[in-house]
Amino acid sequence: MAGHSKWANIQHRKSRQDAKRSKLFAKLIREVIVAARQGQPDPEHNARLRSAIAAARAQSVPNDNIERAIKKIVGGDDSEKYEEIRYEGYGPGGVAVLVDAVTDNRNRTAAEIRSIFSKHAGNLGENGCVAFMFNRVGVIRYSLDVAGEEEIFDAALQAGATDCDFDIDGCEIVCEPDQLTVVAEVLEKSFGMPESASLSWRAENTINVDENSADTLFKLLSALDDCDDVQQVSANFDVSDDILSKLSN
Repeated sequence: MAGHSKWANIQHRKSRQDAKRSKLFAKLIREVIVAARQGQPDPEHNARLRSAIAAARAQSVPNDNIERAIKKIVGGDDSEKYEEIRYEGYGPGGVAVLVDAVTDNRNRTAAEIRSIFSKHAGNLGENGCVAFMFNRVGVIRYSLDVAGEEEIFDAALQAGATDCDFDIDGCEIVCEPDQLTVVAEVLEKSFGMPESASLSWRAENTINVDENSADTLFKLLSALDDCDDVQQVSANFDVSDDILSKLSN
């Protein structure tokens, strides 16, 4: 897997062990609300909502929380007015960084994102400056405890996945964005609930970073990820396993 995927897996693993879980739940429910408001509040007729629900369930968000969020939209509750914003910029070593946010205060979020970039040797850029370097994909993650690599690989391809990568953290299954729900449901029948299932950005090409740049870059990505308004952070870097091991301890 590319460096960003490895970093995402480390972040995911840590999130299961500390107080970030409640923040993760809040972000997942926020995506459910936004998805339900943008289309019909019925997952049968709203692909994005189906994906949002799949992502929430993969992280063990209680069904009651998900249903309550959808019912708010069905009932016309307009108390939570969220706006989607995408920020683009560069991190240490010229790494492209894409930040998806959902906010109820555009000015507050912009100031926070700009401050985070500045504090960690990054630069917030103009819209479109790095987005063209990424492709939208569906990503499903499983631990290798569920089955062997060959079994997972064969099942993923049969389910409609386009790629399947393995490392010590597990398996990352990639599919077309509009196939996320279908692929996730098929795999769930064989391997149970995935560790995560969500729409993501995958870089077309990656940049190798050295230890010093990687250290600062990881701090930037972590700070962005910790921001309450940020839903997802993507970057186009690669880093050696040796450097990753040093920095993840």
